[in-house]
Amino acid sequence: MGRTARHVFVAGCVALWLLPLYLLVVNALTPAADYRGEPDWTLQGFALADNVGTAWKEARIGDSFQASLLYATVCGLVAVLVAATAAFAVVVLPIPRPAFWFWLIYSGTLFPLQIFLAPLFGLYADTGLYDTRIGLMLVYVAWAVPFAFFLIRNQMTTMPPELTEAALIDGASFRRIFWRVHVPLLRAGLGAAFLFQFTAVWNDLLLGLTLSRSGDVQPVMASLATLRATYASSGPPVILAGALVVSVPTLVLFLLFRGLFLRGVTASVR
Repeated sequence: MGRTARHVFVAGCVALWLLPLYLLVVNALTPAADYRGEPDWTLQGFALADNVGTAWKEARIGDSFQASLLYATVCGLVAVLVAATAAFAVVVLPIPRPAFWFWLIYSGTLFPLQIFLAPLFGLYADTGLYDTRIGLMLVYVAWAVPFAFFLIRNQMTTMPPELTEAALIDGASFRRIFWRVHVPLLRAGLGAAFLFQFTAVWNDLLLGLTLSRSGDVQPVMASLATLRATYASSGPPVILAGALVVSVPTLVLFLLFRGLFLRGVTASVR
């Protein structure tokens, strides 16, 4: 009975996940002119290319897509690099009070993002960083570092200290130990941290809406939110087609590197 209940529970969870996906795909395929004002449960046509074209070109989702790809890739890589060096300092280097530095950096994940929006908006307006790509990239890196630091630091604590001691005896510097010993052994954790931060930056809405307004600067999720108001007359098919397109990068990334992601997460929670 217990096994049957588990199977039913898993099947119900799968159905709850697949049902919205099914509605998304079916309604994204519906021609905008044929939309009747309520969700279609059966296929009414195949106008995905037209709906995507409207969202991509006329609504300029394409510009935001490229901007988000830049933000997610560059900021994810920079955040992982900064987090890895910080984790190395806390775990390996003989610094005083390492627990204090750990909690100081990790505290960046403990506060809700909403409390930073008003101060950030005022700061960006005063410094000229508002509605600039460099401004968004700076805040995305700062936002992504604490959680990446947590993951990488957890995996680094599982590495035997004898590795560092042996390298020091051989005359290696701490910089060489970091790049030649720890980074190769941390590849799974670094990869998992990058996937997490890529997804977080790609899916960001609040920072994008607060700190940008131009189509070539605004991230894709913020542009998708404004698409609903701008193209309300086109109906949900155009909006859903845009949502379907912007979900592709993270889906492809996880499918390609799911093994690396699982190894990294497993190593980080030991």
